[in-house]
Amino acid sequence: MNQPPSQPTSWPHPLRAVAFDMDGLLVNTEQLYTQVGHVLLERRGRRFTSQLKDAMTGLPSPQAFELMIQWESLSDTVETLEAESDALFAEILPQQLALLEGVHQLLDHVDRAGWPRCVATSSSPGFADSVLRLVSIRERFDFVITAHDVPRGKPHPDIYHAAAQRMGVPTEQMMVLEDSHHGCKAGVTAGACTIAVPGEHSCGHDFSGAHWRAPSLLDPTIVWLLAGNLGPKP
Repeated sequence: MNQPPSQPTSWPHPLRAVAFDMDGLLVNTEQLYTQVGHVLLERRGRRFTSQLKDAMTGLPSPQAFELMIQWESLSDTVETLEAESDALFAEILPQQLALLEGVHQLLDHVDRAGWPRCVATSSSPGFADSVLRLVSIRERFDFVITAHDVPRGKPHPDIYHAAAQRMGVPTEQMMVLEDSHHGCKAGVTAGACTIAVPGEHSCGHDFSGAHWRAPSLLDPTIVWLLAGNLGPKP
């Protein structure tokens, strides 16, 4: 497995825009997905394993539920599981949804740079809009692009090519921040400066090709890269 560098190196292109994943990077929804996955499979006499969760993480909802159906040999349809999942999330989001560490601080740096920024997520448009508004950060992004807006979801690069196009920059001049293997592969394949920011749910994922692996969005290396690699390395 290729590992990200142990020391930060400059990106060979000027960076002029930032694309953020949502689940597990901006908000704690990956933890909530684990809760929902356990309930869905317990109702069917199955167990939601860490292996299945890893395989599903970062995939668009239809593909993720199709994988669950195949993995556990379920008789349910994707639509049935999606509807049941939506109902469970409606119950827990108002009480348990939380912003993750460093989001506002990093967005403040992007504000000072005056750069375009977006959310690029595998979640559905309605879910993404609801989540971002519940934690009061929707207005901090120029737009939200989802798997519904592109031919192929993550790990394919389509969503990041589309994000760069909408922000008016080549993909190699865009930073991508991702917490999962599928999302990281999408950013790397698109040619973006991809930063892996794994959480507890994804610390064992394969982040091959990532330019840097950060412990959180507060990592000074992210700001150093955004600042045009000026000054000493952190």
